[in-house]
Amino acid sequence: MGKVAITYRILPENPEVNISSLDTSIREILGSKLIKLEEKPIAFGLKAIIVTVILDDASGEGESVESSLNSIAGVGSIETQDISLV
Repeated sequence: MGKVAITYRILPENPEVNISSLDTSIREILGSKLIKLEEKPIAFGLKAIIVTVILDDASGEGESVESSLNSIAGVGSIETQDISLV
């Protein structure tokens, strides 16, 4: 079974959400699956968190990660930006 790299764009609920604490929570939940995490400004003080993970190419892995990320307090939305085989 192969591996896939998935890139997610995570938006906070509002500009007042502490991005540093979101970063920490994301790192804790993803652990060794996390390959890259970066903050990108969007507009008017709002920042998106771009996360890239490496997962097994198994049914449900991506949905499981997305569900875990959605459970973090302060996360407004998650968008899958890219999926590619590794």
